[in-house]
Parts: sequence; C-alpha cells; structure tokens
Amino acid sequence: MTAQASASPVALNSAGLGALREGHPETAIRHFMDAIALDPQAVPLWMNLATAHRAANQSDGELKALEAVLDLDRLHVMAWLRKGQLHQREQDDAQALSAWRAAVQLADSLQTLAPDIARDLAAGKAFLDARGGQLVTAVEAAFDGFLDEADGQSQRRVDAFVKVATGQRQVYSNQCAGLYYPFLPADEFFDDHHFPWFEELNAKADAIRAEFEALYSDPGESLQPYIRLDKGGPEAQWSDLNNSLDWGALFLWEFGRPNEAVLARCPVTAKAVRSIPSAFIPGRAPNVMFSILRPGAHIPPHTGVTNTRAVVHLPLIVPENCSFRVGGETRLWEERRAFAFDDTIEHEAWNKSSKFRAILMLDVWNPHLSEIEQKAILNYFNAIDALGFGGLAKI
Repeated sequence: MTAQASASPVALNSAGLGALREGHPETAIRHFMDAIALDPQAVPLWMNLATAHRAANQSDGELKALEAVLDLDRLHVMAWLRKGQLHQREQDDAQALSAWRAAVQLADSLQTLAPDIARDLAAGKAFLDARGGQLVTAVEAAFDGFLDEADGQSQRRVDAFVKVATGQRQVYSNQCAGLYYPFLPADEFFDDHHFPWFEELNAKADAIRAEFEALYSDPGESLQPYIRLDKGGPEAQWSDLNNSLDWGALFLWEFGRPNEAVLARCPVTAKAVRSIPSAFIPGRAPNVMFSILRPGAHIPPHTGVTNTRAVVHLPLIVPENCSFRVGGETRLWEERRAFAFDDTIEHEAWNKSSKFRAILMLDVWNPHLSEIEQKAILNYFNAIDALGFGGLAKI
C-alpha cells in the first residue's frame, strides 16, 4: 500500500495547507485533489482547492472548485464572495454582479464577520454601487415613459421586474404555517380591482372611525394584546409584544366567533363587514378587529397561516411616520383607503410617531380562488372536523 493510498483526507489537507504556506500551490493542488477523491462532499477541501488554484493563477480551476462548493451548499457566503472577486479580476462584470449580490445578501444575515471578510465585502458593495448603479441607470432610462399608459397593476409588476432584474429588490415566497393552497399567485399586495366593494367600505371609514374612538375610550375587557403566546411557546420573535398592548386588538369576530359586546357598540362596522363577501368558517374565520399600534411599536417580520385568504386593512387613524412592508414593497397607510395583501409573505409594521395608529383589519377569501375552490376548502374543513382532525389545518 502506497503512502498516498493510506493517507486520510485530514492528512492530505494538512499537507496541502503546508505546501501553500511554503509557496508551492501546484503541490497543494495535488494534495487537495487527492483529499477530495477520498471525501468529495467536504466543502472545506473544495474551498482550499480553490485557494490553491488562485495562488497558481489558474482561474478555470478556481471557478470549478467554487462551483463545486455551491453545488454542495448554495448558501456558502465565502464561495459567492470568492466568485465575485474572481469574475471581477476576469472583468466579467455581469457574473461579478450576480455573485456579489448573492454574497452581500447572505452576509447580511450574519451577526459577526471577521475583519478581512468585512473588508472584502465592503469592496464588493463598492463594486455593486459603481457597476450596479450604471446598470440601474441604463435600464431605467430604457423604461422612461414606458408605463405612462399602463394600468396600476402592470406598473407595479413591471417596476418589480426591473428592480429584481437589476438587483434592487428580492422576491418573497409564501410561507404558510397552516393550510397551503397550490398554484395561487404569490403577490405581495392584491390589486384593488379584485375588491369592488372597497369604494363602499372607504366611504364608511369616518363612521367606522367614530365607532372605534367611542369603543377605545372605554373598551372594558374587550381590549387585549394581539400577541398572547401560550406559556413555553416560541417567544423570541414576539418577546417585546407578547401580552403587551403596544399592539392591541378589539375583536369584532375572532376565529369566526362574534364578540357580541363589541358588535353591539359598532353597528355600522358590523353591517359593513357582513356586507363583504368574506369567508365565514366556523371556528376559523373571519378575524375582524380594530388593530392599535402604540407609539414606537414595531411588529417584527413574520408570516401568516394560510394563502387562502387576503388580509384587508382600512386605515382609520394614521399619524406621520407609520409604514408597512410586505415582501419587497413598503407603503404608507392612507386614512380611508383600504388595501389587501397576502400575509403569508413576510411583512412588518412600524409606528415611529408619538401617537397611536388604528386600522380595521379583516380576512376575506384570496381573490384568485374561484367559487368552487372556496366550497372545496369548506368541504375539506367539514370532513376533517367530522373526524376530529380539525387541529391538522389552521386558517
């Protein structure tokens, strides 16, 4: 048995690192390749091989090693960083932009970075600002006046397309904690044309606000924290809001159950909600509430339960410096103007003012569901409830 055949990946890796330190990259390449032959799934060996190829000025070999790393781990920050550097050296700006975008985006989720990595990432960000900025300017110039005659939905989608293509925003997908319905579009905000009843709801906003203000001035036991986690639950994300009235709720319906005490004091609101084509599923839907966000409060990024619904906000009291993000789009609430969004796409909210913010929040069917699909969902719940399996599907 030869010495090489008996060597372990660890020993071969150590020999390769020694050769690199002594300035013999070709020898290091042989050691690392022998180690990889014994353990082809070892990401550190591939990274070391890429380093040896770079020291030997062998760009093709370095690129192949880095791509092998990313085949094993698409979230490897250092592999993307090194690819960015390599393509930048080779003056392949398009590939460099793509690699640096991935490296910077992944690095943003890391809490600490070694000084040399932080320095390299700063150089990558500078490259993105310079060359990426040129790309953005050129593309935006090509679209100047392009959307003047487009409808609102087309404007949103084309704007998102351009921003995604030029690296200015990312695309968010559905994350359902409960019932997932396949093949529904994963749009952040639903277009208003899906909800022809918005106009009538907006017209009642002042009367609804008056009922809210009267209720909020003397809520009794109806006002409660929106976040009420079970003891021992996963509280880290919600530690600041758990059992706190910083995000308070006055429920008119909760999981389909009417709060008669509140409904009796809000007849205009109750009638408006009953006139909406909502999803009434016993024990599950709708949820309808006045949502109150106190000064300085922040609702952290989170996702909802099911994409079978759309969540509607009717802003009632909105001080300055209040905003709402769904996916890659941030909006300001406008009093008396309802909108709908998909809450299974990551979203968060801020109240950076010195006054409270209040909205009417309610669930309706996802507008992309046909009537027969809505009935199918109801049939599904009836079936599992009859078997006592209702806890399998949240909504």
